[in-house]
Amino acid sequence: MTALLSSLTEAELSLLRETEQARLAELEEDALVELHTRIRRARNKHVKVYRRQAAALVGEVGGRGKARPKNTRKRAKAEVFEEALATVSQHLAAAARVSAEALRAERVAEDRQEQRAPSPPRSKSRPGTVLGPQRTDRRPDSPDLRKRHASTRATGARRQARRDSR
Repeated sequence: MTALLSSLTEAELSLLRETEQARLAELEEDALVELHTRIRRARNKHVKVYRRQAAALVGEVGGRGKARPKNTRKRAKAEVFEEALATVSQHLAAAARVSAEALRAERVAEDRQEQRAPSPPRSKSRPGTVLGPQRTDRRPDSPDLRKRHASTRATGARRQARRDSR
């Protein structure tokens, strides 16, 4: 493990240091989301490099089994970032649950507050109905329907005009 850590770049090491338990405990949900994204990108990069190099070695060596030992460092890097991603994901899930509980408690408190507030005077309509802007015509309205209705009215008007002219 120490040989692997010594082979990481300074940027990769600093990214892995951010996944320590003490540092993760200090982060809020938004910071955890940002860290999760950065770790996931690094993990995807190392997995992609490992797979590409493994595929290239298969042709040279003559088989996947023979190529596997030659690519251990790349695979180990990918595993380290996979574990770091799992750790950050767990902390992010816990932070998301906490914020969801807080939002739910806030919503319940607002609902209780609204129930305690005096209700507005009722109108003479049926109880339980909410008055809104009134629409007198509830038929569907689209250009196609308007054209069809106009055509029907025009046909009726022409028919009436023929009868009136007799």
